[in-house]
Parts: sequence; structure tokens; C-alpha cells
Amino acid sequence: MIKPETMHAMVLEEPGQPLKWRQVPVPQPGPEQVLLRVHTCGVCRTDLHVVDGELSHPKLPLILGHEIVGTVAAAGSAVRQFKVGERLGVPWLGHTCGACRYCLDGRENLCDNPGFTGYTLDGGYAEYAVADQRYSFPLPPAYGDAEAAPLLCAGLIGYRSYRMAQDAGERLGIYGFGAAAHITVQIAVYQGKKVYAFTRPGDTETQEFARQLGAVWAGSSEARPPEELDAAIIFAPVGPLIPAALRASAKGGVVVSGGIHMSDIPSFPYDLLWGERVVRSVANLTRADGEEFLELAPRVPVKTEVETFPLEQANEALDRLRRGQIQGAAVLVVGA
Repeated sequence: MIKPETMHAMVLEEPGQPLKWRQVPVPQPGPEQVLLRVHTCGVCRTDLHVVDGELSHPKLPLILGHEIVGTVAAAGSAVRQFKVGERLGVPWLGHTCGACRYCLDGRENLCDNPGFTGYTLDGGYAEYAVADQRYSFPLPPAYGDAEAAPLLCAGLIGYRSYRMAQDAGERLGIYGFGAAAHITVQIAVYQGKKVYAFTRPGDTETQEFARQLGAVWAGSSEARPPEELDAAIIFAPVGPLIPAALRASAKGGVVVSGGIHMSDIPSFPYDLLWGERVVRSVANLTRADGEEFLELAPRVPVKTEVETFPLEQANEALDRLRRGQIQGAAVLVVGA
């Protein structure tokens, strides 16, 4: 396969500014890396946090994107796992040190010296991207390139969040019904949970979308569900939802915050936490999460709802996501 020397990419040069359409060198794979010809890349709320300066110290200039679907165009000298022409997915976790205490005891998602795709490592808002073979996944053939992209973050972080909540009981609340939630609800319903979906007040279109995916109830995040919740997952980056979810939870309930960033959590009376309720966060993912979820997704089967944009319209996709105007997930299509 003949590789060009340069490629087009949407580049973040400064937080708070729109991405720039640039021509940049095609990256060269290191010994453990593959070079991917990017087909699609999902647009994630984490990308918004990076662009808006809510996540500090990104690599600059930076190519965003950590839901990458592409085919191997070239491979480093130590790559044995994949061959040229294979389709792979690349998630948020792009590298771990393998030596810190978290890596050594099986919690690589908490690594002290990680690399994150589209944040500290260049990502997939480009025609080509490099990725470590050890942190890349073969993708289920049942999914097209656009449909597979949201599985790689919305799906993976949703799955990890759900695993932390699934043993608490039958009644599951989901606050914020975007890309991650629309995948998580399908897994939860498949496993026999009763799902209660909470959206922005007045967002009846999204509430109907949640019911179509199997939620038994959908309403405003300011409302109480008709039954107490055994667990709640919060995907919206809105701190006041923590006490709201605690109020809606039964004794022994678990509230899981599934985002990488959240506005400040307001103070709340201890009575909301008492009764052995638990609040916990989710940080990143492990490779085991990815393997388990990508094996499960086609069995459910998880169906992703996507709206596609050409690569050069990444700013429009991000703005639509910021304004809550994407149903399901936004996906950039490269070379369309």
C-alpha cells in the first residue's frame, strides 16, 4: 500500500478555539504501533471537554478523536498481532506504563503514566493515525465503520459504568441520554433491568427515544421516578445530578458517575448518603473491558444510532453535541 507523506487533519491549536483544517505529516508507526487509514471517528463529549479547556494540559497542537475505526496501512517492526488490511478500533486508553502499582495489580485504567488517544496522543480526526497494537481491538464484523465508532468510548465507558451498577438491583436510572446512555440501556434491558431515563427538562424527543430503546419510564432530570432506584448512572457532566440521583435511590443504592469531567457537586445533607448508599466514579477503561464489551455487543445486539459528518465539519459536529442536538452519537466520516 502506497502511503502519502502528508494528510489532512482537524487540529486543536489552542483550547477555546475552533479546530483548524490543516495538512500535516502522516505519522510514522513505532515498533509496537500500527498506522491506520482512518475510516470513521466518533465525536465524544470528552472531545468537547478538551476543546473547551475543561481538561487541562492536552498535547498541543492536538488531533482529537478516540473512537477510531480504520484499516492497518503499515505496521511497526514488533507488530505480530495484526496485518495490513485488518480493520481495528482504537479507544481512549492508548498506553499504560505496565510498571506502576495500578498496572501491576490489574487496574491499568488508573495507571500513573498513561497515554490517552486524542488528548495526550494524537487521535482520529485525520486521514491517518498511529496506535499501539496492544491497545487496539478487532471489531465485530456485524458493524459498519460508522456504527462501530461509538462502541469504542460511549460503549466501553457505558459498559464499565454499568458493570459497577449492575449488581445493585433491578431498577436502574440513567441520567443524561446521549451516546453512552443509548448503548447502555440496550445492555441493561437485555440483562433484564428496568431502566428509568432522565433527560434535560422538556426534551420529549429524547425521552421518546429512550422508551423506544426499552426504558420503562423517561422524564425530566428534575423529576422523581415512579419507583426508587437500586442504582443510577450519571453520564451528563452536571454536578447537581449527584444529589438528585441519591434522592431517587433506595437504601443500599449505588450512584455511578460515568464522565471524565463534571461541574461542581453541591453540598447535600448526609441523610441522602446514609442508608449505605454509595457514590463512585469511573476512570477510563481496561483492555479487558474492551474485549468483554465487543464480544457482548453483537449478541445483544447493540444497535448504535449515528449521525455522520465529513471530517472537515468536525466543528459543526462538536457544536451540535454541545447544544444537545445529537440523537445517539455523532461520527466523522473520513474521505467521504
